[in-house]
Amino acid sequence: MRLLSEKKAFLAFPQPLPDNPPTMQVITDWAATPAHARGATVALGNFDGVHLGHAHLLRAAHAARPDLPLAALTFEPHPRELFRPDDPPFRLSLPAERRAALDALGVKLVFELPFTDAFSRLTGEGFIKDVLHRGVGAAHLACGPDFAFGHRRGGDVALLAARAEALGMGITLVPPLTDAQGPLSSTRIRRVLQDGYPARATAELGRPWAIRGEVAHGDKRGRTIGFPTANVALGRHLEPARGVYAVMVRLADGATHRGVANIGRRPTVADGVQSRLEVHVFDFDGDLYGQEISVALHAFLRPEQKFDSFDALRAQIVTDADEARAILGRALLPIA
Repeated sequence: MRLLSEKKAFLAFPQPLPDNPPTMQVITDWAATPAHARGATVALGNFDGVHLGHAHLLRAAHAARPDLPLAALTFEPHPRELFRPDDPPFRLSLPAERRAALDALGVKLVFELPFTDAFSRLTGEGFIKDVLHRGVGAAHLACGPDFAFGHRRGGDVALLAARAEALGMGITLVPPLTDAQGPLSSTRIRRVLQDGYPARATAELGRPWAIRGEVAHGDKRGRTIGFPTANVALGRHLEPARGVYAVMVRLADGATHRGVANIGRRPTVADGVQSRLEVHVFDFDGDLYGQEISVALHAFLRPEQKFDSFDALRAQIVTDADEARAILGRALLPIA
């Protein structure tokens, strides 16, 4: 078992891991792992958001056994969605976003295990022996010190280390990446987004946080005031602070555009009970309906508010758009 020394400072942005191809394979049936996917170094976790702490874990996994393929093992849906289905959506990244982020970090294999009621009843011992050893065929494991698994989270890193060694699997326990605020975590990033600090989330993710979804038809009110918008449901994404943001938009063809977006319930034009994302894409004239776009939040401009008239709303949108253009023109960061 290896224990890496704790790092006290964040890397500015995650860099590609060496000796890994740029594409990866996703495996959802651990009991039918193909022969070529066995014998990997497997990093364990939920990987929600794939933030710099996760990049730190993956680097440690790769450094421990650079001779082996690098894999990440995670769960879908997130266990919290099974155990607490009535909770509001909280995900930083949905499967497609998580896969893209892991791919960008050089991960070769992703074991995306279906987290069902039956799977949740698997004991800690069963998870190690049946899933990690017999099923996935891991040669080496890596995880953080708080990794818990098995029925009622009955398995911990002490059990994992002992049983892995007995079964011939190596293991690296990786202390969390920390700063003055403590360990970097998905929970912490959710909090700063909900408080309206997307730049802080960018610093901890290593890239701007983005909402990805299909453009749906709206009420087309934006067109009547000169600001047509693409409407995207938040779905299972976390709802950040309601308000107006400077954003970068990646279209289905890969082109990127600056924009201004509102996330909320549109109190001036509707009494909605569900928030949604509406983004006005600068310097774009085309049909986005039915396309999947990614909207990355760069700066929070103001909270959502109700205006007395459409003229007042339009005047504020003009101001918001000018401010968004100025902010994005000064410093553009990578889009997720």
